[in-house]
Order: sequence, then C-alpha cells, then structure tokens
Amino acid sequence: MPTGDALYIGHVHHQRHRPRAHRLRYAVFYLLLDIDQMAATARRLWLIGHNRRGVFGVHDRDHGAAPGQGLRAMVLAQLAAAGVDVAGLAGGQIRLLTMPRVMGYGFNPLSLFYCHDAAGRLAAILYEVRNTFGERHFYAHAVTGSAVLRHSSAKAFYVSPFLPDDLQYDFVVAPPDERLRVEITAHDGQGPMLYAALSGQRRALTNGALLSAALRFPLQSIKVIAAIHWEACKIWAKKIPIWRHPKRRLGGE
Repeated sequence: MPTGDALYIGHVHHQRHRPRAHRLRYAVFYLLLDIDQMAATARRLWLIGHNRRGVFGVHDRDHGAAPGQGLRAMVLAQLAAAGVDVAGLAGGQIRLLTMPRVMGYGFNPLSLFYCHDAAGRLAAILYEVRNTFGERHFYAHAVTGSAVLRHSSAKAFYVSPFLPDDLQYDFVVAPPDERLRVEITAHDGQGPMLYAALSGQRRALTNGALLSAALRFPLQSIKVIAAIHWEACKIWAKKIPIWRHPKRRLGGE
C-alpha cells in the first residue's frame, strides 16, 4: 500500500567492472512526495517550495511537465506512449522520488515515479533519467505487486561518455517503505559493465528532518554535478574509452 511523504537518507553507489574497475560512493538524501499533494506539502513545510523558491524546491518543469501541464498528466502520457495501460491508474496515488533543488539550483540524474492503482497496488514505474547536456529520457514499466520488482530496458539515452550505446539495463527495485532500494546493472554481451545502486533509510518528512538534511547536505545539487565531473576526470585518467554524443558523431552541435 502507498505510504505518506518521506525523506530518505542514504547513499549512491557505482561499481564499474570493465574495461577498468572504478568505484564511487556518496551520501545523499531524496524526497518521496505525492505529486497531487505537493502544493499542500509545501504549505505545511516551510523549507520546501513547490514551483517557487525555497531552501528546497520541487518544480514540475524539472521533471518534464510542459507549461500548464501537471505532473500527473505528464506521467500518464509518458506511460501511455510506452504502451503501459493507464486506465487502472485513475484515482491512484503517484509518488515522486527525487533530489530537490537546493537554494534554487538542481541537477538530478535519476528520479522515479511510483504509480499506484485505485486499490493502492503499485502498477507502474516511470524512470526519469537526465544527463549533463540538458536532456532527459523516460523508461516506463508496468509492474506486478511483488515485493521486489525486476525488469529490463535497452539503453536508449546518452548518459555518460564512458558507456557505449549497445547496453541493456536490468532494474531491481523495491517499493519504498522503511528502506529505499533501487539497483541498475548495465551489461553487454560480455556481461555486467556497471552496477549502480541507491539505498536509504526512511524518515518522516517534517520541518525538523528537512532542517537536519539542510545542515548535513548543504548545496547537495552543486555537489552532485561537481562529483559527476570529478569522477569523469578519474575515469578518463584510467584510459577508459570515450563514446561521443550521437549529435556530435553526426556533426551536430
């Protein structure tokens, strides 16, 4: 069954296996929000701004919503475009797991929308992936009500100059409760190339918890983008092959 809004304190972990080993681990925090209640949540919690400035900000446009389009309409449109039956999602809760903007700035490599039917069963997951070129892509999957969800997608989006195009993503996800679990393994014909995981421990979403997160993770968004470039420098120094952006391969900008 769906649960209320929450804050998760945890870690992002990457383990690259080939062609050179590389490992990273960073502490992070995520918010889990009912997308239909975000305006009310922002009124209740003075540190959060919904579509406005705040110490922490959650903006619909940051997740692909067009002007005048709400997040629910955007999510359902993305699911339907991917062939997921959305008829049963009418009236069901949709929860967004995301890193918020911090002091107006945000960069979020991965967000998840957990989509429930009217009976509260998890019926679909929409993965939102962003890269440092200002692009985004959605991977959509219908799911069953098992405790751990497993599904796969062919890589269809450029996320890193150190990952080739011909990869398969295997997702292992547990619906968020007291603990958060999201695991993605990228593999090719030779086996696993990269393992990425997001884990965390649930806390009630209160002003006190947000204040604690603000003190523990000041300017988290800036640290995320800085860490991406710092880790890229270390990977490049290991002479891992570089795969150019498809537009640049074709001579575009």
